Amino acid sequence: MNNGASPHSDPAVDLQRVVLLIEDDEAVRRSLQMLLHWRGYDVRSFAGAAPVLEGHVMDDADVLIADYRLPDGDGLSVLRALRRADWKGKAILITAFPSPTLTEAARAAGFDAVLEKPLRQHDLIGALAG
Repeated sequence: MNNGASPHSDPAVDLQRVVLLIEDDEAVRRSLQMLLHWRGYDVRSFAGAAPVLEGHVMDDADVLIADYRLPDGDGLSVLRALRRADWKGKAILITAFPSPTLTEAARAAGFDAVLEKPLRQHDLIGALAG
């Protein structure tokens, strides 16, 4: 019987968890999308903030993974807007420009984790599980 799970998915992952991924680098976005799908997540990916902020894509999302620097905004602004709209999901910020100031601002905005690029698979999976 096929339950729709990837044969390589982690049985601990709820197969219905929806991840919203916002990353402007196409190669990174595709790589993360494949990794997360491989682990059993339903991934919806976007190259910028506008489609997320203008639509209702967060209505059923459990997790936000957002790049800090986006062509049309930044991950902090995205999460602030979602929190104002009463979205309560887990949020992970990814950045190639880490700093203590950014980490502090991300935590203040409501991010559960800040991960440095290049991402290590185990760090991302740990942040999703934690």
